[in-house]
Amino acid sequence: MNVLVWGENRHEQVEPHVREIYPDGMHETIAAGIAENLPDAKISTTTLDEPEHGLTEEVLAQTDVLVWWGHAAHGEVDDKVVDRVYQHVLSGMGLVVLHSGHWSKIFGKLMGTTCTLRWRSERDRELVWTVNPTHPIAQGVPHPIVIEQQEMYGEFFDIPVPDELIFVSSFSGGEVFRSGCTFRRGHGKIFYFSPGDQDYPVYHHKDVRKVIANGVQWARTDLPKRALPTLLRYETDDFFNGHGYTGPIEEPADA
Repeated sequence: MNVLVWGENRHEQVEPHVREIYPDGMHETIAAGIAENLPDAKISTTTLDEPEHGLTEEVLAQTDVLVWWGHAAHGEVDDKVVDRVYQHVLSGMGLVVLHSGHWSKIFGKLMGTTCTLRWRSERDRELVWTVNPTHPIAQGVPHPIVIEQQEMYGEFFDIPVPDELIFVSSFSGGEVFRSGCTFRRGHGKIFYFSPGDQDYPVYHHKDVRKVIANGVQWARTDLPKRALPTLLRYETDDFFNGHGYTGPIEEPADA
């Protein structure tokens, strides 16, 4: 399995306290957590400042699951790259969106909503409660996961109703949040997981790392070939051979 961890890598460059927590960048810490839980996976990283943000057609074509973390520079992500990632998700590439990636261009495009929420960064304790204990993403993690210091995310979270709700978080201020949920778009599977922030060492937390790795493993699809869902016309009694179809109105031959 080829996994690509995409990180914005801006806070680490300009904020000493973030660099102290994540000296190699959050993307490298996230990748290390996946590697320790999925030792057979091939894991690489890339960042916003790479040419085409490191998300070229060739790279995405070889990526089974893309993990996305962004926060301060969502607007700097090129729309052409967003469209490219979008097409690959619809064609079967898995996507794991973390924390403030809820406001990324790619997540908003896939959800079709504002993806806004309420927040507060005051060192809240977060408890991540498993509400779907039989789901593969919930395997091997405690109930609840205890995160002693974290940014608060709270409802209302403007996302479509998830296909599956796996985790719900509660915070020391009393707020609750749908912190782990899945969606399917086209042939692609998407997992959103909110714990994790540049100001706190959450991506060093072994249980958070386990959940992210589980999400990566779940998001991989087993299609023999990556392709967009296609509109085809089928003849009566022929269930297997579809034909190309452009639309109900045909252009005149002399047009």
